[in-house]
Amino acid sequence: MLVDSHCHLDFPDFDDERDALLQRAADVGVGHMVTISTRVKAFENVLRLAETYPQVTCSVGTHPHNADEELDVSADELVRLAEHPKVVAIGEAGLDYYYDNAPREAQAQGLKTHIEAARWTGLPLVIHARSADDDMIAILEEATETDGPFPMVLHCFSSGAELARRGVALGAYVSFSGILTFKTAQALRDIAAEVPEDRLLVETDAPYLAPVPNRGKRNEPAFVSHTASVLGQVRGMDPRAIADITTANFARLFQKAKIAA
Repeated sequence: MLVDSHCHLDFPDFDDERDALLQRAADVGVGHMVTISTRVKAFENVLRLAETYPQVTCSVGTHPHNADEELDVSADELVRLAEHPKVVAIGEAGLDYYYDNAPREAQAQGLKTHIEAARWTGLPLVIHARSADDDMIAILEEATETDGPFPMVLHCFSSGAELARRGVALGAYVSFSGILTFKTAQALRDIAAEVPEDRLLVETDAPYLAPVPNRGKRNEPAFVSHTASVLGQVRGMDPRAIADITTANFARLFQKAKIAA
């Protein structure tokens, strides 16, 4: 079995065919998906999907692009919303200096609020990091040194080797998306070869970043099989072995999802 640890099934890209795309995922062995919250104000839509489909769970949180819109969302509120049995993670939250759609101070404040919620709930924090390696390292290390470790995953990893290394040292898992399959991503494949086996995850980030051979198309959970195949090649493992490893890792980190590893 494969798990798509990060997708956005609530996005309108999928409005006309959710049942069909979930069947296509099942047909290639994708047995579980986590649909990720990007706005707490829209959390009901994410939760409704998770409640509708037994193979789907969800997170609750605010994407860094929207951080300045939801600075009033407290850790207490995130903890309260995370009590629902279908909520298995906090986030996604983080820092995105590539687009800078929200002020950096707001992104940092939002990230720290989500760290607090992850620590209180024991649920993994889904971290978005783009073009912000130094500040991300500083925030994660300070939070850990001050109040202790918390569960986390560096999702859709496309950052530098130093963030991967220091994130793993803090207990982070590292999730690879379709970017891993791109011809220009050799540096990322080199990082994937070095991440400890027990910290590897795969995802789609659908509808974005479709892997080769579907690059340029709308992404969907079934395509995580292509990313897993390339990750297996990078690690010198066959597809079944990498599926077993990444699914076991998911079950260990996302314990509330209660999947059979």
